[in-house]
Amino acid sequence: MGDLVNFKRFKKRSERQQSASEADANRARFGRTKAERVRDEHQKDRANNVLDQHRIEDGDAS
Repeated sequence: MGDLVNFKRFKKRSERQQSASEADANRARFGRTKAERVRDEHQKDRANNVLDQHRIEDGDAS
């Protein structure tokens, strides 16, 4: 005869594993320090400024 399985425990275990995998994904996506976010923002602003400085203004642009 096979082993008995408690469905409530099985369900709770699978929900815990799914929750843990979602937490790992969220940590990878949102888990940055404030310093990292500020640094990336400064880099993005600087890149936009450099790009704007090299833009050629043309009077007959539509």
